[in-house]
Amino acid sequence: MSSADQKTAAEAGDESFAFVAELAGDLSKGNVELPSFPDIAMRVRKVLSNDDVSTPDVVRVVGSEPALAARILSMANSAALGRSDRPIAELRSAVTRIGFNLVRSAAIAFAMAQLRRVDAFKDFREPLSAHWERSATVAAYSHVVARRHSEVNPDTALLAGLLHGVGKLYILARGAKHPKLFADPAAYHAIELDWHASIARAVLENWGLSDDIINAVHDHEDLWREHDGAPDLTDVLTVAASLTTFHAWPDTLELNLQGVKAAERMHLDRVAIDLLVGEANREVALIKQTLGM
Repeated sequence: MSSADQKTAAEAGDESFAFVAELAGDLSKGNVELPSFPDIAMRVRKVLSNDDVSTPDVVRVVGSEPALAARILSMANSAALGRSDRPIAELRSAVTRIGFNLVRSAAIAFAMAQLRRVDAFKDFREPLSAHWERSATVAAYSHVVARRHSEVNPDTALLAGLLHGVGKLYILARGAKHPKLFADPAAYHAIELDWHASIARAVLENWGLSDDIINAVHDHEDLWREHDGAPDLTDVLTVAASLTTFHAWPDTLELNLQGVKAAERMHLDRVAIDLLVGEANREVALIKQTLGM
């Protein structure tokens, strides 16, 4: 290794150490927020954190951002989300039809789309787009898996899928201030692997989301997780994330789900997997379009 390469490696190591110290400091302080998250998403999050919130309260906040209001109307009329029985053109009726979880999903989708336009992240638009693409696909798969193979509310599953990588998004956004981190992709990936689940829990707790969503996002990468009873939200997210990872190689899906406890609880054999993937593939594009992704 040349002296220049050694210097670059040393600088990347120093940057990694400093960045990990920042992440640890963020968690110790609590109140973890995504950097540069748009104001409208924060206001939606705040109003929905109140257990006694009324539909008019939500409509008042959502209606202050016309693009978000239009997205919620689109969701209320979406065939992909099973809500096309009677066209709706009024925001209050749309919020009532889709429920607060899908309002959250719409606000988060809107906010993530806006993040890609923030000047501070202009050098990270490609990884941000890749993150968003995966989040959208996991959300769509979660919606279908919940509906076909569990008693979990599909709208809750869609929200969990949309948020499944929020810890990684936080690390990417915070890492924008530490460009030398990206000189060593292996070191960056190690930081992401070690920290994203804990950060996701802290962000979602701060957002006041339900324990089942927080636990699902935190635990879904545990492929050997055991529990009693029927498939739960964490199981749905585990299967959806696995299918998203390997869906480009359909012939390997059954093999890659072998030993995954969530898949075993859903009794996913080759026939069930093929049916699931076929339905999900038809709906992914529709759900992405509905969410404006």
